[in-house]
Amino acid sequence: MQESYDALSEEDDDSENGCQAPELQGVLSKWTNYIHGWQRRFIVLKDGNLSYYKSEEERGFGCRGAISLFKATIKPHEFDECRFDVSVNDCVWYLRADSLEDKQHWVEVLEAFKAESGYGSECSLKRHGSAVSLTSNNLSGTSIQSFKKGRGLKEKLAEMETYRDILCNQMDTLQKYFDSCMELSSKENSIEEAVSNGSISAVDFKGEAMTFKATSGAVLASLAQCIDAVCQREEMWRRKLERENARVARLEKTCLTLREQVLPGGPDSEEGPHSVLGEDEFYDAVENGLDRIEEEVALRERLEQASMSAPLSSSDNLSSHRLWPDISRVTKEQMHYASIGVGEGPWQLFAEDGDMKMYRREEELDGLVIDPLKACHIVKGVTGREMCHYFFSPQYRKDWETTLEQMTVVEKVSEDTLVFHQVHKRIWPTTQRDALFWSHMTHMTDPKDHDAHDIWAVVNNSTQLPEFPSKNGKCVRVILTVCLYCQTLITPPRDGTEVSRDDITCKITYCSVVNPGGWVPASALRAVYKREYPKFLKRFTAYVHSQTRDKSILF
Repeated sequence: MQESYDALSEEDDDSENGCQAPELQGVLSKWTNYIHGWQRRFIVLKDGNLSYYKSEEERGFGCRGAISLFKATIKPHEFDECRFDVSVNDCVWYLRADSLEDKQHWVEVLEAFKAESGYGSECSLKRHGSAVSLTSNNLSGTSIQSFKKGRGLKEKLAEMETYRDILCNQMDTLQKYFDSCMELSSKENSIEEAVSNGSISAVDFKGEAMTFKATSGAVLASLAQCIDAVCQREEMWRRKLERENARVARLEKTCLTLREQVLPGGPDSEEGPHSVLGEDEFYDAVENGLDRIEEEVALRERLEQASMSAPLSSSDNLSSHRLWPDISRVTKEQMHYASIGVGEGPWQLFAEDGDMKMYRREEELDGLVIDPLKACHIVKGVTGREMCHYFFSPQYRKDWETTLEQMTVVEKVSEDTLVFHQVHKRIWPTTQRDALFWSHMTHMTDPKDHDAHDIWAVVNNSTQLPEFPSKNGKCVRVILTVCLYCQTLITPPRDGTEVSRDDITCKITYCSVVNPGGWVPASALRAVYKREYPKFLKRFTAYVHSQTRDKSILF
Protein backbone atom coordinates (compact mmCIF):
# COMPACT_ATOMS: atom_id res chain seq x y z
CA MET A 1 0.00 0.00 0.00
CA GLN A 2 1.38 3.37 -0.97
CA GLU A 3 2.07 5.74 1.92
CA SER A 4 -0.31 8.70 2.03
CA TYR A 5 0.29 11.90 3.91
CA ASP A 6 -1.87 14.91 4.63
CA ALA A 7 -0.20 18.11 5.79
CA LEU A 8 -3.05 19.45 7.87
CA SER A 9 -1.76 22.89 8.74
CA GLU A 10 1.51 23.53 6.96
CA GLU A 11 0.40 27.00 5.83
CA ASP A 12 -0.99 28.18 9.19
CA ASP A 13 1.38 30.76 10.70
CA ASP A 14 1.75 31.48 14.35
CA SER A 15 0.33 34.94 14.94
CA GLU A 16 3.15 35.93 17.27
CA ASN A 17 6.33 34.46 15.86
CA GLY A 18 5.56 33.24 12.37
CA CYS A 19 6.46 29.63 13.18
CA GLN A 20 4.46 26.86 11.53
CA ALA A 21 2.77 24.08 13.50
CA PRO A 22 3.39 20.92 11.44
CA GLU A 23 0.66 18.28 11.78
CA LEU A 24 0.65 15.02 9.85
CA GLN A 25 -1.38 11.88 9.23
CA GLY A 26 -0.71 8.74 7.22
CA VAL A 27 -0.29 4.98 7.22
CA LEU A 28 2.78 3.39 8.82
CA SER A 29 3.66 -0.13 9.91
CA LYS A 30 3.55 -0.52 13.72
CA TRP A 31 5.01 -3.46 15.65
CA THR A 32 2.08 -5.21 17.39
CA ASN A 33 3.22 -8.51 18.89
CA TYR A 34 5.23 -11.69 18.35
CA ILE A 35 2.49 -13.39 16.36
CA HIS A 36 1.52 -10.69 13.88
CA GLY A 37 4.68 -8.59 13.87
CA TRP A 38 4.30 -5.41 11.79
CA GLN A 39 0.74 -4.26 11.07
CA ARG A 40 -0.51 -1.31 9.03
CA ARG A 41 -1.90 1.43 11.26
CA PHE A 42 -3.25 4.93 10.62
CA ILE A 43 -1.04 7.43 12.49
CA VAL A 44 -2.12 11.00 13.30
CA LEU A 45 -0.07 13.89 14.69
CA LYS A 46 -2.36 16.50 16.25
CA ASP A 47 -2.16 19.00 19.13
CA GLY A 48 1.19 17.67 20.28
CA ASN A 49 -0.04 14.06 20.50
CA LEU A 50 0.78 11.10 18.28
CA SER A 51 -2.23 8.74 18.01
CA TYR A 52 -2.88 5.56 16.08
CA TYR A 53 -5.97 3.82 14.73
CA LYS A 54 -6.40 0.38 13.21
CA SER A 55 -7.45 2.05 9.94
CA GLU A 56 -8.55 5.46 8.69
CA GLU A 57 -12.14 4.22 8.53
CA GLU A 58 -12.11 3.49 12.29
CA ARG A 59 -10.91 6.97 13.19
CA GLY A 60 -14.39 7.96 14.33
CA PHE A 61 -14.46 5.19 16.96
CA GLY A 62 -11.53 6.59 18.97
CA CYS A 63 -7.80 5.96 18.90
CA ARG A 64 -6.17 2.75 20.14
CA GLY A 65 -3.31 4.61 21.81
CA ALA A 66 -1.64 8.01 22.06
CA ILE A 67 1.60 9.51 23.37
CA SER A 68 2.67 13.12 23.89
CA LEU A 69 5.59 14.45 21.90
CA PHE A 70 6.54 17.03 24.54
CA LYS A 71 8.99 14.66 26.26
CA ALA A 72 9.23 12.03 23.52
CA THR A 73 12.43 10.74 21.94
CA ILE A 74 12.43 10.15 18.19
CA LYS A 75 15.21 7.76 17.20
CA PRO A 76 15.88 6.35 13.70
CA HIS A 77 16.85 2.70 13.72
CA GLU A 78 20.53 1.86 13.46
CA PHE A 79 20.20 -0.81 10.76
CA ASP A 80 16.68 -0.60 9.28
CA GLU A 81 16.69 2.60 7.21
CA CYS A 82 12.88 2.74 7.03
CA ARG A 83 12.24 2.31 10.79
CA PHE A 84 12.14 4.83 13.63
CA ASP A 85 11.09 4.57 17.29
CA VAL A 86 9.10 7.08 19.35
CA SER A 87 9.47 6.59 23.10
CA VAL A 88 8.23 8.26 26.28
CA ASN A 89 9.78 6.64 29.36
CA ASP A 90 8.98 2.90 29.08
CA CYS A 91 6.33 3.32 26.38
CA VAL A 92 7.87 2.73 22.95
CA TRP A 93 6.22 2.78 19.53
CA TYR A 94 8.14 0.92 16.85
CA LEU A 95 7.17 2.44 13.48
CA ARG A 96 8.24 1.69 9.93
CA ALA A 97 7.63 3.63 6.71
CA ASP A 98 7.48 2.21 3.19
CA SER A 99 10.53 4.14 2.02
CA LEU A 100 13.52 6.05 3.32
CA GLU A 101 12.03 9.35 2.09
CA ASP A 102 8.77 8.73 3.98
CA LYS A 103 10.69 7.88 7.15
CA GLN A 104 12.81 11.02 6.92
CA HIS A 105 9.71 13.12 6.34
CA TRP A 106 8.00 11.72 9.44
CA VAL A 107 11.12 12.09 11.61
CA GLU A 108 11.70 15.69 10.45
CA VAL A 109 8.10 16.72 11.13
CA LEU A 110 8.02 15.03 14.56
CA GLU A 111 11.35 16.58 15.54
CA ALA A 112 10.20 20.00 14.32
CA PHE A 113 6.94 19.75 16.24
CA LYS A 114 8.73 18.58 19.38
CA ALA A 115 11.27 21.42 19.12
CA GLU A 116 8.52 23.99 18.60
CA SER A 117 6.38 22.76 21.48
CA GLY A 118 9.36 22.56 23.85
CA TYR A 119 10.55 25.42 26.05
CA GLY A 120 13.44 27.43 24.68
CA SER A 121 12.89 26.46 21.02
CA GLU A 122 14.16 28.50 18.10
CA CYS A 123 10.80 30.18 17.59
CA SER A 124 10.52 31.15 21.25
CA LEU A 125 14.04 32.61 21.07
CA LYS A 126 12.96 34.95 18.31
CA ARG A 127 9.89 35.94 20.25
CA HIS A 128 11.81 36.65 23.46
CA GLY A 129 14.67 38.35 21.62
CA SER A 130 12.36 40.80 19.89
CA ALA A 131 10.84 41.81 23.22
CA VAL A 132 14.12 42.70 24.95
CA SER A 133 14.36 46.39 25.78
CA LEU A 134 17.88 47.78 25.71
CA THR A 135 17.48 51.34 26.90
CA SER A 136 20.24 52.82 28.94
CA ASN A 137 18.19 52.53 32.13
CA ASN A 138 17.35 48.79 32.15
CA LEU A 139 19.84 46.85 30.00
CA SER A 140 21.75 45.18 32.80
CA GLY A 141 18.62 44.77 34.92
CA THR A 142 16.79 42.96 32.10
CA SER A 143 19.66 40.53 31.62
CA ILE A 144 19.93 39.66 35.30
CA GLN A 145 16.16 39.39 35.72
CA SER A 146 15.81 37.08 32.72
CA PHE A 147 18.42 34.75 34.18
CA LYS A 148 16.65 34.69 37.52
CA LYS A 149 13.45 33.63 35.77
CA GLY A 150 15.27 30.54 34.58
CA ARG A 151 15.66 31.17 30.88
CA GLY A 152 17.72 28.56 29.13
CA LEU A 153 21.22 28.80 27.76
CA LYS A 154 19.92 29.19 24.22
CA GLU A 155 17.91 32.25 25.21
CA LYS A 156 20.92 33.83 26.86
CA LEU A 157 22.88 33.30 23.64
CA ALA A 158 20.03 34.89 21.71
CA GLU A 159 20.18 37.89 24.04
CA MET A 160 23.89 38.19 23.43
CA GLU A 161 23.29 38.24 19.67
CA THR A 162 20.89 41.15 20.20
CA TYR A 163 23.42 42.95 22.39
CA ARG A 164 26.06 42.40 19.72
CA ASP A 165 23.90 44.12 17.09
CA ILE A 166 23.25 47.06 19.43
CA LEU A 167 26.93 47.35 20.29
CA CYS A 168 27.85 47.38 16.61
CA ASN A 169 25.40 50.19 15.93
CA GLN A 170 26.64 52.17 18.93
CA MET A 171 30.27 51.66 17.91
CA ASP A 172 29.49 52.90 14.38
CA THR A 173 27.80 56.02 15.79
CA LEU A 174 30.66 56.79 18.13
CA GLN A 175 33.28 56.06 15.48
CA LYS A 176 31.64 58.51 13.08
CA TYR A 177 31.56 61.14 15.82
CA PHE A 178 35.26 60.61 16.62
CA ASP A 179 36.21 60.77 12.93
CA SER A 180 34.35 64.07 12.54
CA CYS A 181 36.05 65.46 15.62
CA MET A 182 39.45 64.54 14.20
CA GLU A 183 38.69 66.34 10.94
CA LEU A 184 37.59 69.48 12.78
CA SER A 185 40.68 69.37 14.95
CA SER A 186 42.90 69.38 11.88
CA LYS A 187 40.99 72.42 10.54
CA GLU A 188 41.14 74.15 13.95
CA ASN A 189 37.32 74.63 13.97
CA SER A 190 35.22 74.20 17.10
CA ILE A 191 32.71 71.38 17.41
CA GLU A 192 29.98 73.88 18.29
CA GLU A 193 30.52 75.76 15.05
CA ALA A 194 30.47 72.52 13.05
CA VAL A 195 27.22 71.48 14.64
CA SER A 196 25.66 74.91 14.12
CA ASN A 197 26.56 75.06 10.43
CA GLY A 198 25.59 71.39 9.81
CA SER A 199 29.07 70.04 9.05
CA ILE A 200 28.46 67.18 11.55
CA SER A 201 25.22 65.86 13.05
CA ALA A 202 24.43 66.53 16.69
CA VAL A 203 25.26 63.58 18.96
CA ASP A 204 24.58 63.22 22.69
CA PHE A 205 28.05 61.94 23.42
CA LYS A 206 27.41 61.51 27.14
CA GLY A 207 24.21 59.56 26.52
CA GLU A 208 25.84 57.39 23.88
CA ALA A 209 28.76 56.68 26.17
CA MET A 210 26.45 55.67 29.01
CA THR A 211 24.43 53.42 26.71
CA PHE A 212 27.60 51.82 25.36
CA LYS A 213 28.78 51.19 28.89
CA ALA A 214 25.43 49.65 29.90
CA THR A 215 25.35 47.45 26.83
CA SER A 216 28.91 46.30 27.39
CA GLY A 217 28.07 45.51 31.01
CA ALA A 218 25.04 43.50 29.92
CA VAL A 219 27.16 41.53 27.46
CA LEU A 220 29.73 40.74 30.13
CA ALA A 221 26.99 39.74 32.61
CA SER A 222 25.30 37.49 30.05
CA LEU A 223 28.63 35.94 29.14
CA ALA A 224 29.33 35.18 32.80
CA GLN A 225 25.88 33.66 33.19
CA CYS A 226 26.39 31.52 30.09
CA ILE A 227 29.67 30.25 31.48
CA ASP A 228 27.95 29.38 34.78
CA ALA A 229 25.10 27.66 32.93
CA VAL A 230 27.54 25.63 30.82
CA CYS A 231 29.42 24.53 33.92
CA GLN A 232 26.20 23.59 35.71
CA ARG A 233 24.91 21.64 32.72
CA GLU A 234 28.21 19.85 32.34
CA GLU A 235 28.02 18.72 35.94
CA MET A 236 24.34 17.78 35.56
CA TRP A 237 24.98 15.71 32.43
CA ARG A 238 27.97 14.05 34.08
CA ARG A 239 25.77 12.93 36.99
CA LYS A 240 23.06 11.78 34.57
CA LEU A 241 25.60 9.80 32.59
CA GLU A 242 26.82 8.09 35.74
CA ARG A 243 23.26 7.20 36.76
CA GLU A 244 22.48 5.96 33.25
CA ASN A 245 25.60 3.79 33.16
CA ALA A 246 24.65 2.30 36.51
CA ARG A 247 21.09 1.67 35.31
CA VAL A 248 22.33 0.01 32.11
CA ALA A 249 24.63 -2.23 34.14
CA ARG A 250 21.71 -3.31 36.35
CA LEU A 251 19.51 -3.97 33.33
CA GLU A 252 22.20 -6.03 31.61
CA LYS A 253 22.58 -8.13 34.74
CA THR A 254 18.81 -8.63 34.93
CA CYS A 255 18.61 -9.55 31.23
CA LEU A 256 21.26 -12.21 31.68
CA THR A 257 19.19 -13.72 34.49
CA LEU A 258 15.88 -13.63 32.59
CA ARG A 259 17.12 -14.38 29.07
CA GLU A 260 15.80 -17.93 29.05
CA GLN A 261 12.33 -16.77 30.07
CA VAL A 262 11.97 -13.98 27.50
CA LEU A 263 11.07 -14.63 23.87
CA PRO A 264 13.60 -13.15 21.39
CA GLY A 265 12.69 -11.26 18.24
CA GLY A 266 10.37 -8.55 19.53
CA PRO A 267 10.21 -5.57 21.85
CA ASP A 268 6.95 -6.15 23.69
CA SER A 269 6.34 -7.09 27.31
CA GLU A 270 4.54 -10.28 28.27
CA GLU A 271 2.05 -11.42 30.85
CA GLY A 272 2.46 -10.05 34.37
CA PRO A 273 0.86 -7.61 36.81
CA HIS A 274 3.34 -4.91 35.75
CA SER A 275 2.85 -5.39 32.01
CA VAL A 276 2.90 -2.15 30.01
CA LEU A 277 0.06 -3.50 27.89
CA GLY A 278 -3.35 -2.02 28.57
CA GLU A 279 -6.30 -4.35 29.05
CA ASP A 280 -7.68 -3.52 25.57
CA GLU A 281 -4.33 -4.28 23.92
CA PHE A 282 -4.01 -7.44 26.03
CA TYR A 283 -7.42 -8.67 24.85
CA ASP A 284 -6.60 -7.69 21.24
CA ALA A 285 -3.44 -9.79 21.39
CA VAL A 286 -5.26 -12.81 22.85
CA GLU A 287 -8.09 -12.42 20.33
CA ASN A 288 -5.61 -12.32 17.43
CA GLY A 289 -3.91 -15.45 18.75
CA LEU A 290 -7.21 -17.33 18.97
CA ASP A 291 -8.10 -16.25 15.43
CA ARG A 292 -4.77 -17.56 14.21
CA ILE A 293 -5.38 -20.93 15.84
CA GLU A 294 -8.76 -21.18 14.11
CA GLU A 295 -7.14 -20.38 10.78
CA GLU A 296 -4.64 -23.18 11.31
CA VAL A 297 -7.50 -25.58 12.06
CA ALA A 298 -9.27 -24.56 8.84
CA LEU A 299 -6.12 -25.08 6.73
CA ARG A 300 -5.24 -28.58 7.85
CA GLU A 301 -7.49 -31.46 6.87
CA ARG A 302 -7.05 -33.43 10.03
CA LEU A 303 -5.20 -32.93 13.29
CA GLU A 304 -2.63 -35.56 14.13
CA GLN A 305 -3.77 -38.39 16.32
CA ALA A 306 -3.45 -37.91 20.06
CA SER A 307 -0.15 -38.99 21.49
CA MET A 308 -0.72 -41.90 23.83
CA SER A 309 1.89 -43.06 26.30
CA ALA A 310 1.89 -46.44 27.93
CA PRO A 311 -0.38 -46.41 31.00
CA LEU A 312 1.52 -46.01 34.21
CA SER A 313 -0.91 -48.22 36.05
CA SER A 314 -4.25 -49.94 35.62
CA SER A 315 -6.56 -51.05 38.39
CA ASP A 316 -9.24 -53.71 38.03
CA ASN A 317 -11.02 -52.43 41.10
CA LEU A 318 -11.69 -48.70 40.76
CA SER A 319 -12.86 -48.31 44.36
CA SER A 320 -9.45 -49.38 45.66
CA HIS A 321 -7.55 -46.77 43.65
CA ARG A 322 -5.96 -43.87 45.55
CA LEU A 323 -7.96 -41.32 43.46
CA TRP A 324 -11.34 -42.98 43.95
CA PRO A 325 -12.42 -41.02 47.09
CA ASP A 326 -11.79 -37.76 45.24
CA ILE A 327 -13.42 -39.05 42.03
CA SER A 328 -16.53 -40.28 43.85
CA ARG A 329 -16.99 -37.12 45.88
CA VAL A 330 -16.44 -34.62 43.05
CA THR A 331 -18.58 -36.63 40.58
CA LYS A 332 -21.57 -36.68 42.96
CA GLU A 333 -21.18 -32.97 43.65
CA GLN A 334 -20.97 -32.06 39.97
CA MET A 335 -23.91 -34.30 38.97
CA HIS A 336 -26.05 -32.67 41.64
CA TYR A 337 -24.80 -29.21 40.69
CA ALA A 338 -25.58 -29.77 36.99
CA SER A 339 -29.11 -31.04 37.68
CA ILE A 340 -30.06 -27.82 39.51
CA GLY A 341 -31.41 -24.99 37.36
CA VAL A 342 -30.05 -21.45 37.39
CA GLY A 343 -33.24 -20.18 39.03
CA GLU A 344 -33.29 -16.62 40.21
CA GLY A 345 -29.83 -16.64 41.74
CA PRO A 346 -26.80 -14.51 40.86
CA TRP A 347 -26.41 -16.15 37.42
CA GLN A 348 -26.04 -13.74 34.49
CA LEU A 349 -27.09 -14.70 30.97
CA PHE A 350 -24.14 -13.64 28.78
CA ALA A 351 -24.69 -15.59 25.54
CA GLU A 352 -27.73 -16.95 23.74
CA ASP A 353 -27.94 -18.65 20.36
CA GLY A 354 -31.12 -20.54 19.56
CA ASP A 355 -31.54 -23.32 22.12
CA MET A 356 -28.14 -22.60 23.68
CA LYS A 357 -28.00 -20.32 26.72
CA MET A 358 -24.90 -19.55 28.77
CA TYR A 359 -24.82 -18.19 32.30
CA ARG A 360 -21.96 -17.13 34.57
CA ARG A 361 -21.28 -15.67 38.01
CA GLU A 362 -18.49 -13.15 38.52
CA GLU A 363 -16.10 -14.56 41.12
CA GLU A 364 -12.43 -13.93 41.81
CA LEU A 365 -9.91 -15.84 43.93
CA ASP A 366 -6.77 -13.96 45.02
CA GLY A 367 -7.34 -11.48 42.21
CA LEU A 368 -7.79 -14.20 39.55
CA VAL A 369 -11.06 -14.63 37.63
CA ILE A 370 -12.67 -18.06 38.25
CA ASP A 371 -16.20 -17.23 37.05
CA PRO A 372 -18.36 -20.41 37.32
CA LEU A 373 -20.08 -21.16 34.02
CA LYS A 374 -23.29 -23.04 33.30
CA ALA A 375 -24.49 -23.69 29.76
CA CYS A 376 -27.73 -25.32 28.59
CA HIS A 377 -28.07 -26.67 25.07
CA ILE A 378 -30.31 -29.01 23.10
CA VAL A 379 -28.95 -31.10 20.23
CA LYS A 380 -31.17 -33.23 18.02
CA GLY A 381 -30.09 -36.53 16.51
CA VAL A 382 -27.53 -37.62 19.12
CA THR A 383 -27.66 -39.40 22.46
CA GLY A 384 -26.13 -38.45 25.77
CA ARG A 385 -23.82 -41.46 25.64
CA GLU A 386 -22.51 -40.40 22.24
CA MET A 387 -21.83 -36.86 23.47
CA CYS A 388 -19.93 -38.16 26.51
CA HIS A 389 -18.10 -40.80 24.45
CA TYR A 390 -16.52 -38.20 22.15
CA PHE A 391 -15.90 -35.80 25.05
CA PHE A 392 -14.12 -38.48 27.12
CA SER A 393 -12.21 -40.55 24.53
CA PRO A 394 -8.63 -39.31 23.99
CA GLN A 395 -8.46 -40.36 20.32
CA TYR A 396 -11.03 -37.72 19.39
CA ARG A 397 -9.97 -34.86 21.63
CA LYS A 398 -7.64 -33.08 19.24
CA ASP A 399 -10.34 -33.12 16.58
CA TRP A 400 -12.56 -30.69 18.51
CA GLU A 401 -10.18 -29.10 21.07
CA THR A 402 -8.27 -26.67 18.82
CA THR A 403 -6.02 -25.13 21.50
CA LEU A 404 -4.18 -28.36 22.35
CA GLU A 405 -0.49 -28.58 21.57
CA GLN A 406 0.13 -31.89 23.33
CA MET A 407 -2.18 -34.38 25.05
CA THR A 408 -1.02 -37.47 26.93
CA VAL A 409 -2.83 -40.13 28.92
CA VAL A 410 -0.49 -40.51 31.89
CA GLU A 411 -2.54 -43.11 33.79
CA LYS A 412 -5.38 -45.50 32.99
CA VAL A 413 -7.30 -45.92 36.22
CA SER A 414 -10.07 -47.96 34.59
CA GLU A 415 -11.89 -48.19 31.28
CA ASP A 416 -14.02 -45.18 32.17
CA THR A 417 -11.43 -43.19 34.16
CA LEU A 418 -8.21 -41.69 32.77
CA VAL A 419 -5.63 -39.16 33.95
CA PHE A 420 -4.66 -36.59 31.30
CA HIS A 421 -1.82 -34.13 30.97
CA GLN A 422 -2.53 -31.42 28.40
CA VAL A 423 -0.30 -28.61 27.13
CA HIS A 424 -2.16 -25.80 25.40
CA LYS A 425 -0.85 -23.64 22.60
CA ARG A 426 0.69 -20.40 23.72
CA ILE A 427 -1.39 -17.33 22.91
CA TRP A 428 0.73 -14.18 23.16
CA PRO A 429 0.96 -12.23 25.46
CA THR A 430 -0.07 -14.91 27.97
CA THR A 431 2.27 -17.58 29.28
CA GLN A 432 1.74 -21.12 28.02
CA ARG A 433 -0.73 -23.17 30.09
CA ASP A 434 -0.96 -26.86 30.98
CA ALA A 435 -3.44 -28.94 32.93
CA LEU A 436 -3.28 -32.26 34.83
CA PHE A 437 -6.68 -33.78 35.59
CA TRP A 438 -8.59 -37.05 35.92
CA SER A 439 -11.58 -37.66 33.67
CA HIS A 440 -14.40 -40.00 34.70
CA MET A 441 -17.37 -41.07 32.57
CA THR A 442 -20.46 -42.44 34.28
CA HIS A 443 -24.17 -42.96 33.66
CA MET A 444 -27.32 -43.27 35.76
CA THR A 445 -31.08 -43.23 35.44
CA ASP A 446 -33.31 -40.52 36.87
CA PRO A 447 -36.49 -42.02 38.35
CA LYS A 448 -37.95 -38.54 38.77
CA ASP A 449 -37.68 -37.74 35.04
CA HIS A 450 -39.83 -40.24 33.10
CA ASP A 451 -39.08 -38.52 29.78
CA ALA A 452 -35.34 -39.12 30.03
CA HIS A 453 -34.02 -42.47 28.78
CA ASP A 454 -30.88 -42.21 30.90
CA ILE A 455 -28.19 -39.75 31.97
CA TRP A 456 -24.53 -39.82 30.97
CA ALA A 457 -21.89 -37.51 32.35
CA VAL A 458 -18.17 -36.82 32.11
CA VAL A 459 -16.47 -35.07 35.04
CA ASN A 460 -12.94 -33.63 34.79
CA ASN A 461 -11.11 -32.38 37.87
CA SER A 462 -7.53 -31.25 38.47
CA THR A 463 -5.19 -33.53 40.38
CA GLN A 464 -1.50 -33.84 41.27
CA LEU A 465 1.23 -36.28 40.34
CA PRO A 466 4.91 -36.12 41.34
CA GLU A 467 5.88 -36.94 37.76
CA PHE A 468 4.15 -33.80 36.51
CA PRO A 469 4.94 -30.92 38.91
CA SER A 470 2.94 -27.73 38.49
CA LYS A 471 6.01 -25.45 38.58
CA ASN A 472 8.14 -26.75 35.75
CA GLY A 473 9.47 -23.35 34.61
CA LYS A 474 7.69 -23.43 31.24
CA CYS A 475 3.93 -23.55 31.79
CA VAL A 476 1.43 -22.13 34.25
CA ARG A 477 -0.83 -24.85 35.66
CA VAL A 478 -4.58 -24.38 35.09
CA ILE A 479 -6.89 -25.64 37.85
CA LEU A 480 -10.26 -26.84 36.54
CA THR A 481 -13.48 -28.63 37.35
CA VAL A 482 -15.70 -29.48 34.37
CA CYS A 483 -18.91 -31.50 34.05
CA LEU A 484 -20.69 -32.48 30.82
CA TYR A 485 -24.16 -33.69 31.88
CA CYS A 486 -26.31 -35.20 29.12
CA GLN A 487 -29.90 -36.47 29.15
CA THR A 488 -31.31 -38.47 26.22
CA LEU A 489 -34.97 -37.78 25.38
CA ILE A 490 -36.85 -40.18 23.06
CA THR A 491 -40.07 -39.49 21.19
CA PRO A 492 -41.52 -42.93 20.24
CA PRO A 493 -42.54 -43.15 16.55
CA ARG A 494 -46.31 -43.18 16.07
CA ASP A 495 -46.20 -45.87 13.40
CA GLY A 496 -44.39 -48.28 15.71
CA THR A 497 -41.18 -48.36 13.68
CA GLU A 498 -37.72 -48.39 15.18
CA VAL A 499 -36.41 -45.26 16.84
CA SER A 500 -34.38 -43.16 14.40
CA ARG A 501 -32.14 -40.18 14.98
CA ASP A 502 -35.06 -37.93 14.17
CA ASP A 503 -36.75 -39.24 17.32
CA ILE A 504 -33.96 -38.55 19.81
CA THR A 505 -32.85 -35.33 21.47
CA CYS A 506 -29.96 -34.68 23.86
CA LYS A 507 -30.34 -32.10 26.61
CA ILE A 508 -26.85 -30.87 27.57
CA THR A 509 -25.78 -29.06 30.72
CA TYR A 510 -22.15 -27.95 30.74
CA CYS A 511 -20.60 -26.63 33.98
CA SER A 512 -17.05 -25.41 34.52
CA VAL A 513 -14.91 -23.52 37.00
CA VAL A 514 -11.45 -22.64 35.66
CA ASN A 515 -8.64 -20.92 37.56
CA PRO A 516 -6.14 -19.63 34.93
CA GLY A 517 -3.30 -19.87 37.45
CA GLY A 518 -1.24 -16.88 36.28
CA TRP A 519 -2.06 -13.21 36.08
CA VAL A 520 -4.47 -12.16 33.32
CA PRO A 521 -6.49 -8.89 33.26
CA ALA A 522 -10.00 -9.60 34.54
CA SER A 523 -11.78 -7.71 31.76
CA ALA A 524 -9.66 -9.37 29.07
CA LEU A 525 -10.27 -12.87 30.48
CA ARG A 526 -14.02 -12.33 30.74
CA ALA A 527 -14.08 -11.01 27.17
CA VAL A 528 -12.30 -14.18 26.01
CA TYR A 529 -14.76 -16.37 27.95
CA LYS A 530 -17.69 -14.57 26.37
CA ARG A 531 -16.25 -15.16 22.92
CA GLU A 532 -14.81 -18.69 23.28
CA TYR A 533 -17.27 -20.68 25.40
CA PRO A 534 -20.22 -20.41 22.97
CA LYS A 535 -17.90 -21.19 20.05
CA PHE A 536 -16.48 -24.22 21.89
CA LEU A 537 -19.88 -25.71 22.71
CA LYS A 538 -21.20 -25.18 19.18
CA ARG A 539 -17.99 -26.62 17.68
CA PHE A 540 -18.08 -29.71 19.91
CA THR A 541 -21.78 -30.49 19.37
CA ALA A 542 -21.38 -29.98 15.61
CA TYR A 543 -18.42 -32.39 15.64
CA VAL A 544 -20.40 -35.11 17.49
CA HIS A 545 -23.34 -34.63 15.14
CA SER A 546 -21.11 -35.06 12.08
CA GLN A 547 -19.41 -38.16 13.54
CA THR A 548 -22.68 -39.96 14.41
CA ARG A 549 -24.83 -38.93 11.44
CA ASP A 550 -24.32 -42.15 9.45
CA LYS A 551 -23.69 -44.53 12.37
CA SER A 552 -26.04 -46.66 14.40
CA ILE A 553 -27.46 -45.08 17.53
CA LEU A 554 -25.40 -45.65 20.69
CA PHE A 555 -27.65 -45.60 23.75
